[in-house]
Amino acid sequence: MSADSTRTARPRYPAKWGDAAATGSSGTTRPRSTPLSAEGGRPALPRSQGAYRQTIVQPGVPTGQGMDSQAVRDSMVERLRAMGGMEPAVLNAMLAVPRHVFLEPGLVAQAYLDNALPIGHGQTISKPSVVARCASVLLQSLGAKPERVLEIGTGCGYQAAVLSRVAGEVYSIERIRALHELARRNLRALRLPNLRLLLGDGTDGAVAGAPFDAVLSAAACAEVPASWLAQLRPGGVLLAPVGQPQRLMAYRKTATCKVDSWCVEDAHFVPLKSGVL
Repeated sequence: MSADSTRTARPRYPAKWGDAAATGSSGTTRPRSTPLSAEGGRPALPRSQGAYRQTIVQPGVPTGQGMDSQAVRDSMVERLRAMGGMEPAVLNAMLAVPRHVFLEPGLVAQAYLDNALPIGHGQTISKPSVVARCASVLLQSLGAKPERVLEIGTGCGYQAAVLSRVAGEVYSIERIRALHELARRNLRALRLPNLRLLLGDGTDGAVAGAPFDAVLSAAACAEVPASWLAQLRPGGVLLAPVGQPQRLMAYRKTATCKVDSWCVEDAHFVPLKSGVL
């Protein structure tokens, strides 16, 4: 992708971060939407049969403070705050979203450590620090709460849940059907009325939800798909890992539909892939 003007910003964060939870993809398959709420006339996911509650104790956490303890999330967020550069709204979102419900039982004890963990199909749930940084960069670049965000690569649904608490509405697209279904199950108990899940080729974006104030890719591409930029509103920001070696790049569409770009950071994400599985 060529930009009309390019500038390089001094990195805000330590180099070489990123681990992405899921891939996007390219192709012509039309996305299928899974609305998550009945509010405002939108159809809802089936009601949860009861909130998931996990009582495995994390190493280093005092006895009696399982994964359902707010104190465990408080500790994670304090570590994120100490890293610097995180937006308060993002930290509040990280406090609110229980990361352990997005993991298999055998991995729950590691839920609030700064680890990327497997979710199946060769994909991972991103480190909490990566989720917080990406969301913070978007908010800082926009200078305001985004009304509508497109996430490329739903994975297990954790990042989508965090984004739903800092944006007006979130569309999240996943190409792997099994992960799309996993995210649906994980998110039911949270009942997020502003989050919509799509099954389809991520590189095509989500025409039905466009234009977007922000687009965030959880997978690295050789070149930013033209469809993502086309679906970005003027003034909107796209954040994606690009190239080899990877760089986390930000792109802003101007009022005249030109594109300014800058490097945020070195990065290491899973590659963008094609096709719906």
